[in-house]
Amino acid sequence: MADRPTIKDVAREAGVSATTVDRALNGRSVVREDTLRKIADAAHRIGYHGQGIFQSRLEKPLPEIRLGFILLKKTQEFYKNFEREIHHAIAQRRDVRATADIRFSSSQSPQEFAELLADLGATCDAVACTAVNDQRLNQVVQDLQDREVIVISILNDFAQGIRHSYLGLNNMKIGRLAAWMITRTVHDPGKLAVFVGGNRWHGHDLREVGFRSLVRETGRGFTVLDTLVNLETRQVTYEATLDLLHRHPDLKGLYIAGGGMEGAIAALREVHDRPRVALVVNEVTAESRNALIDGYVVMAISTPLPELCHRLIELMVRSTRGEDDSASGQHFLEPKIVLPELL
Repeated sequence: MADRPTIKDVAREAGVSATTVDRALNGRSVVREDTLRKIADAAHRIGYHGQGIFQSRLEKPLPEIRLGFILLKKTQEFYKNFEREIHHAIAQRRDVRATADIRFSSSQSPQEFAELLADLGATCDAVACTAVNDQRLNQVVQDLQDREVIVISILNDFAQGIRHSYLGLNNMKIGRLAAWMITRTVHDPGKLAVFVGGNRWHGHDLREVGFRSLVRETGRGFTVLDTLVNLETRQVTYEATLDLLHRHPDLKGLYIAGGGMEGAIAALREVHDRPRVALVVNEVTAESRNALIDGYVVMAISTPLPELCHRLIELMVRSTRGEDDSASGQHFLEPKIVLPELL
């Protein structure tokens, strides 16, 4: 009996900790399948008396979970990448058999978001959504939460105090970062402008507030013009930027707080044969990358999609198991800053 293999022997043979072997043996929490298989093989090699338990856990069917996602325009490069990273993050899970139902909103209509949420909530265990702020969505989220369907806001924090949690960037910080770059890139103070997607995007409001607050703090004489709404579309941004340049030929800086940056880039290229306005945008796409190289964009603030999706799936899985108690919590990611010299 003294020579009988122990948990520590199995752990040493498998190259894992004794705590991990104990978790695998007693089922106190989920152990990844590849780790469990490594432990089972080690137990078999050294003749551990409980090896059959490890094998039975390997043969046990994985729990199934259905996850829903609501993103914006399907044709935009950013959301195409978002969809791809969601599938990739789910494919990496070994502790559950997860399926993804991904829907796209074609507009900023609160009614469309509400209908998508209600539809997904009828079949999914958890739903992650980027949506506008509106009372109609608050009611839907409350109904889903009452039915124990987890709702997580991503990128834009809507239904605060009702949804389970928020995962995305710290939008106030992002706005300040944009202003910091512009006020240090422009040597002669002048007029600055900000575009937001619409009045219902809480995240855009925070970015605007952050932008204006830092500009004031610099005390260098910059003037921020009235905020412009572009509905996150290329064409509206293009036309509004042309009008802005016509009315304010002395414009020094421009920040696109949401989507539609392609329109601003096109307008600046059309009016100026060389870069004259410090433009800051969000996300790196083919067009913003080329504009960075050509100098029409001075900085792109990018969402780390792989990290976001990995953490999102983890949060959704843990929440459906009741293992996460961060109700009404906020989970901030660090943005990826892209400068011309880093390309």
